[in-house]
Amino acid sequence: MKELDTVLAAFREATGCEAAVWLESPNGRLVATATSSAGASPPPFPPSSAEGPRRVITARGELLVVAIPGPRTAWLAIGPCGGGTPELDAYRRFLLPVVTQYLQSALEVEHAATELAERYEEINLLYTISEILGRAVTLEETAVTILEEVSATVGARRASILVHDRVTDTLQVVSALGLVAAEAPPIAVDDQCSVSALVFREQHLRIVEEGEMLCDAERPYRKGAMMSVPIMWTSPAGGSEPLGVVNLSGRHGDQPFTAGDQKLMAAIATQIGTAIQNARLVRASLNQQKLVQEMQLAHDLQMKLLPRGDGVAPEATVDARVIPAESVGGDFYNLFRLGEGRTGAMIGDVSGHGYRAALIMALTMSASAIHAQRTADPAQTLDALLHSISEELETTEMYVSVFYGVIDPAAGTLRYANTGHPHAFVIGADGALERLPALDPPLGMVTESPRALERPWAKTKDILLLFTDGISDARDRAGDRLGEQPVLDIVVQNRAEAPDVIVERVFDLLRQHMGDTPKRDDLTLVVLRS
Repeated sequence: MKELDTVLAAFREATGCEAAVWLESPNGRLVATATSSAGASPPPFPPSSAEGPRRVITARGELLVVAIPGPRTAWLAIGPCGGGTPELDAYRRFLLPVVTQYLQSALEVEHAATELAERYEEINLLYTISEILGRAVTLEETAVTILEEVSATVGARRASILVHDRVTDTLQVVSALGLVAAEAPPIAVDDQCSVSALVFREQHLRIVEEGEMLCDAERPYRKGAMMSVPIMWTSPAGGSEPLGVVNLSGRHGDQPFTAGDQKLMAAIATQIGTAIQNARLVRASLNQQKLVQEMQLAHDLQMKLLPRGDGVAPEATVDARVIPAESVGGDFYNLFRLGEGRTGAMIGDVSGHGYRAALIMALTMSASAIHAQRTADPAQTLDALLHSISEELETTEMYVSVFYGVIDPAAGTLRYANTGHPHAFVIGADGALERLPALDPPLGMVTESPRALERPWAKTKDILLLFTDGISDARDRAGDRLGEQPVLDIVVQNRAEAPDVIVERVFDLLRQHMGDTPKRDDLTLVVLRS
């Protein structure tokens, strides 16, 4: 409140009247938070619930006390005044709007800071879990790490993850805080007193208060109220399958679980389901035939991570398509709404094939979604992305070619960074075509920070065309490549069409060229107009 102290001090110098602002503290007491005389105690006044101004006679002189409108209980006291007849009502009409506006602004800043702090914790938690998903660990190790992160964020002293055992049809504790997981008894799925079993059967989050639905098997990891969330796995066909349950209990200060806690845990439970499924994929690698099947499921899951084109509407019109090869690959794209009408478009290709490329892809997408929201500069975004995945790229001896452009229609600019991606173009309304060259090597090859360039952008006229080498390298039965030029010709010929029409025309070209020839690589194409 130092700024308000300055305002009240200036008021005293101009009028000769003291002034003070009183706020109600959490314990109900009135506290002077700002005064016109630094270091001096403001004159006390009797609190009143009246909304209108009232005059108060004190030993030091006459005061005018008036309630300050707003969500907080606050009062403005004017007086005593030195010499002459004080015009307290006139002073009140002048000073009250100023103080009211200041308190409202301070409250908005406080709310914004609180919301930002809460949002940062959620982003940090999701980012941590994304890193876990990018590592090949056992189910138990994955569950322990995620459970520690979730419990710390929500503030729960006791927690447990139970996974469904299909053979015994029971829920087995694979990880827990506050007890040894191996000592916790299994719970039958049809157990009628168990909260975990009920949530698993119904597949809906549930909060039970202290004393409700007590079950001996859950006593080791329950203290007071407990929030139980189903862990779900979404299959490539679109169906959902329950994998288990995550329980949180013993919250610090016995605070109730909020609606925000429930939304966050529902999202995290999905991530836990992904971690459980990934761990199962690693175990299935002992059988080569099963590994191929499960890695296809993992690839399909990652395809579902790709954003919808309408997520950046109406600032941009986008259509994108990814057709995976038979093996797990590393192609990806991402779209970002960056505020002030700007749109970010990213495409990338992880070197190599197999589950390692797929995991690097998932980690890169998760990290890029976080870093793109922190800056609108493509070079800074790719530099932060490199730092996030550099350890994984080094240990796997892989690299990632990435193009990332930020379109600002209002400024008429496209600013981009390109680390080794060969197929990035801008096509103008007149058919003029410009390649956006690679400015730096792929991420993981060098440690230097990426650079960025800027070029003009014609709003609603220019087209950004991005595709991976799986399209230009597509082979026919004779083994001949399609090449880059036929793709560019199709796009130029159809440049006046909507992005979805252009994408369909390109894939028509691919079907005509490839026929029934098996794909050698993922096919990824992005067309954007803004």
